[in-house]
Amino acid sequence: MKDIDAIMKALPHRYPFLLVDRVLEMEPEKKIRTLKNVTANEPHFQGHFPFYPIMPGVLIVEAMAQSAGILFSEGNADKKMLFMGIDACRFRKEVRPGDQLIMDIEVTQQRGAILRFKGVASVDGKKVAEAEMMAALDAGDR
Repeated sequence: MKDIDAIMKALPHRYPFLLVDRVLEMEPEKKIRTLKNVTANEPHFQGHFPFYPIMPGVLIVEAMAQSAGILFSEGNADKKMLFMGIDACRFRKEVRPGDQLIMDIEVTQQRGAILRFKGVASVDGKKVAEAEMMAALDAGDR
């Protein structure tokens, strides 16, 4: 398990864009399970929507992508993971303040620096979103 301090060492993201609170399980470079506590005081809820707050789907996908970034952070400290694409994304249920969003990410393919993942986000054991994602490990030499 990794707490928020370890996550902040693994990812460059910071508040309000750090969307992973804890690593629950991890098999490095294979799969990871993370948690995001969804709270009413997050800034996106001011406008999405003020009288019926729903976590934007794009932020759910970003939380899954950040989870994938944590998965490859060990042993790749000199590289950054850059999100390249998303396919087969589906949203099944709303995510609301008070929910605990669980992200399960599994590597489906790796060819050199190009990685493919399958992500499933759930709340209370019910699938709320799923997506296939692609990213690249970048040496940052630009």
